[in-house]
Amino acid sequence: MIRRIRACSKVRGEISPPGDKSISHRGVILNSIARGRAKVRGASSGADLAATISCLRSLGVKIQAQNGVLDIWGGERLQEADDVLQAQNSATTARMLCGLLASQPFVSIITGDRSLRQRPMGRVMRPLRLMGAELWGRKNDLLPVVIRGARLRGIEYTLPEPSAQVKSAIILASLAASGETKIKETIPCRDHTEKMLELMEADIKREGDVVIIKPKGGGLRPVSIDVPGDISAASFWLVLGTIHPDAQIRIVNCGVNPTRMGIVNVLKDMGAKVEIENRRLWGNEPVADLYVESSHLHGIEVDPQAVPGVIDEVPLILLAGSLAQGRTVIRGASELRLKEVDRIRKTVMELSRFEIEARELPDGAMIYGGAKLQGAECQSHGDHRLAMLLGVAGMVAQGETAVHGAEAASISYPKFWDDASSVCQYA
Repeated sequence: MIRRIRACSKVRGEISPPGDKSISHRGVILNSIARGRAKVRGASSGADLAATISCLRSLGVKIQAQNGVLDIWGGERLQEADDVLQAQNSATTARMLCGLLASQPFVSIITGDRSLRQRPMGRVMRPLRLMGAELWGRKNDLLPVVIRGARLRGIEYTLPEPSAQVKSAIILASLAASGETKIKETIPCRDHTEKMLELMEADIKREGDVVIIKPKGGGLRPVSIDVPGDISAASFWLVLGTIHPDAQIRIVNCGVNPTRMGIVNVLKDMGAKVEIENRRLWGNEPVADLYVESSHLHGIEVDPQAVPGVIDEVPLILLAGSLAQGRTVIRGASELRLKEVDRIRKTVMELSRFEIEARELPDGAMIYGGAKLQGAECQSHGDHRLAMLLGVAGMVAQGETAVHGAEAASISYPKFWDDASSVCQYA
């Protein structure tokens, strides 16, 4: 699909972003092994969560979807699937299911689409093997992965790089392991799994930079949740609001978990006018409304220690930097080369089409500010975040922009183009 976009004369409106993908995955997976029925309201409607739901149904979990609510009947025992589990394009699905299935008394096979089969699974397989799990992957650490359930033991493990997916897989495995498991984080990463397990009465706690889990008899208590809006989805509107010369956007019911606020912090460091209003809690998760308006930005060098917290938003920061004063530099983002596409290379390539001066670095990129974006023919390369990034660029570029492969946005944000039309106004 080709989406044609013209620059908005002004940007006004209120956005309710789709349900947080990370929280949605955890709400469904954890309630699937709890001892009863729970509802997940406002979950992500994207393809990644659909993959997780399909896999869990294949494992015998009863999940019904109606009017935006997922009804889940959990049980402590899963059933062996009749076929290979298909994670599609979702690394979260594949990696968290590795942890979930490592202790189950049967054999499972997980695969994915062509893109996901090129992404490394070794980072999750290694700690699970230390726990006693039996896993085999193509070329050792690629999908398809075969898992034969085993009796697991607790371990002490330091995450070599910040990864909420790896941490969550270890936590899932530790729920069925003998003894205590300790996971040390050198750099904090998303803590949605821990927060949800606290509500579910698991024996889990944090001491400094270490998460400690002990298996607990009686199983998990099912917990119905309302899923807040996804800050990663909201980031597209935060950046549009700051770089457009006449913008005012309110983003409602958005998750503001401190481990996810990196994009807000970076934009504020660049001079963005972003306000956080109406703070409250939904379950264990902090929620707020965000207000953003046109801002005068200046380029920055993003602290590499902060990059893991904005890894999904790096392309948006580069776009913001193109309209800032001075240059913006991001290093420490080599993980982006292992996403659906080499997201560093493709971002630099596509932004350059708008006459943005951009330079690729081995582990990041450098953008020179002060650009006057010109409409361009550009390509999403099948990457959902790149499709939406190009849409935002087109809303501030002179002339017409054509985004080829615009349908990729629906992977994580099915209503993106509708929301774009709702806030983009023309004279």
